[in-house]
Amino acid sequence: MSIFTVIFGTISEWFLFSLSLYGLAKKLGWSEKWRVWLPGLRFSIFGDAVELNQDSSFCSITDILYIAGAVGSFTVSREGSLFILLALASLILFVFFYLSRLRIFLRYIILFGLKKRWVILWLIADWLPLMIIGFGKKHQPRTDIRFEEAWEAGTKPAEIPGVEKTDKAWEAAGEGLSINLKEKTVKDHRKKRYLLKDIALNIPNKSLVMLLGGSGAGKTTFINAVIGYEKADATVLLNGSDVYKHYNSVKYRIGYVPQQNLIRGKDTVLRTITDAAKLRLPATLTKEERRQKVTEVMDTLGLTSGSEGLVANKSGGQLRRISIAMELVTDPELFVLDEPDSGLDGVIAREIFGKLREIADEGRIVIVITHTPDRVVDLFDKVIVLARDSGRVGRLAFYGTPDEAREFFGKDTMEGIVMSVNSKAQGGEGLADEIIGRFAERTGVQEAEAAS
Repeated sequence: MSIFTVIFGTISEWFLFSLSLYGLAKKLGWSEKWRVWLPGLRFSIFGDAVELNQDSSFCSITDILYIAGAVGSFTVSREGSLFILLALASLILFVFFYLSRLRIFLRYIILFGLKKRWVILWLIADWLPLMIIGFGKKHQPRTDIRFEEAWEAGTKPAEIPGVEKTDKAWEAAGEGLSINLKEKTVKDHRKKRYLLKDIALNIPNKSLVMLLGGSGAGKTTFINAVIGYEKADATVLLNGSDVYKHYNSVKYRIGYVPQQNLIRGKDTVLRTITDAAKLRLPATLTKEERRQKVTEVMDTLGLTSGSEGLVANKSGGQLRRISIAMELVTDPELFVLDEPDSGLDGVIAREIFGKLREIADEGRIVIVITHTPDRVVDLFDKVIVLARDSGRVGRLAFYGTPDEAREFFGKDTMEGIVMSVNSKAQGGEGLADEIIGRFAERTGVQEAEAAS
């Protein structure tokens, strides 16, 4: 096979595939139709349109590399080892390239409501079914498929009057946790996507705080930003110390218990907590001081009895207590827990939250994410409600006491409050924008009254 045959075949494949994409571009209303004719960029628009960003990025790069490798293999001796390496690399690249393109095509089958047997045409010639779909009048995209809507999520926050002024009115408190989060963004395949925006509040010490919000509201992202795990455009002060500027020292004053129990099952309870103390507490502490701290924490959480038993033999409630003890042993000023009651019955969950109430009363700030808030809400001082606005960006919908939350939302339960800010697609009332704006206005009035 001559190099001219390879070049002709490559150009023919490029033209036919690009022409089929041009038909799709017209039918789907793509604004940058010229991109379908350029190697690399054509696959970028091909995958982006159906929200397969990683596949489209991989195909864009591989498209260029595969063409270069195929042509380059004819510029070296076919008897040399370099030719074998190039041929092998091209083959491997082609396999992954083909699979990524197939995943994208399967998404188009869903978009146009086609049968899976269309894959047979793809196997014969990948451009053929795209050509039929793109130029055939019979085939039209389904209106109930919202790939593009999901792709635009978070790229344009809703414009809600008064919300952008919250950070200007915010003043850090001298003590406790002060948060002024202007925005948390990520780069998602050339798009700037907003995850959180305009969240400003002060939490005093000795507070047990409930963090509420529907799916996608940004609760975990907010927590990660507050504890410095994922930084945002924000100011976060813990008792006067800047969490971001002095993270290497402040991080030891923060405890975080994830939803999963990350504990070795073959160790005893005592050894597990003692090992955590050795790793987390300052090296300047004596062995006796560490032992005393471990004893205090185990007494607080009711783990002294059975401390020599294996972790693997403990119940779900005891495992949560052990996870809490491993962080509490460091004596954190800020203590964050992600669903500490997950999988526990009401009685055990109540006991866990009762312990957290005691921990907060000792002078700490304890923030808890929970999906069963009403069974323990009476133990909490404050409630933070995050909501996803119409632009699908997490915003502050409320911060105050549980009684103030019920009055503000006009709801009797915390679950009812969450449902009011959830979208209608999530079975909620879809009032997020309205409530976010109303809370911003309420906060502005309070700030003005305080200043006068």
